[in-house]
Amino acid sequence: MKQKTGLPTTGLILAAMFAALTAIGAFIKIPVPVVPFTLQILFVYFAGSLLGSRLGLISQLVYLAVGLAGAPVFTEGGGLGYVLKPTFGYLVGFAIAAYTIGHFVEKKTNPNLRDFILAHFVGLFIVYMMGTAYLYIAMNIIAGKTFTLWQTFLYGFLLAVPGDLLLCIIASIIAVKVYKQIAPLKGRFTWTVKA
Repeated sequence: MKQKTGLPTTGLILAAMFAALTAIGAFIKIPVPVVPFTLQILFVYFAGSLLGSRLGLISQLVYLAVGLAGAPVFTEGGGLGYVLKPTFGYLVGFAIAAYTIGHFVEKKTNPNLRDFILAHFVGLFIVYMMGTAYLYIAMNIIAGKTFTLWQTFLYGFLLAVPGDLLLCIIASIIAVKVYKQIAPLKGRFTWTVKA
């Protein structure tokens, strides 16, 4: 009998909800030069740790798709041209981070606060690794400006990361409590195998 994977409607609804929350997070921001501080990553943490790897990834891919399709859900609008923005790498990092966070949590039988903190820190590292690399390339090649490695580190990481580190801890404290409540229900919205 051929096996196929199926995704309950509840899972799709939750993925769409977290995509919407990430979009809302883009508008809650503190202006910082080059890379503004937003609450987007807070919902990336939650998407990965509460929805799991696949649904967390889907939620962020939906967010990316909606924004690139033209909806103004990114920090500075939307549209296909957004790929030329210096901060686009952070958005790509959101999708990879959500999957990685979810994968890490899924490997734990009974994840505790330390597990969530570690998973979120790994996700944060991925976002900034992708974001700063893209920032450097975008500024120097796409924008044609001289943007040094020090400027990339300063504006792409140093000025932006303190708030995200705080959100990492806050998200971990909340996630470990919520996870325990939804763990018995997760089978209703995760991927299943059907005959």
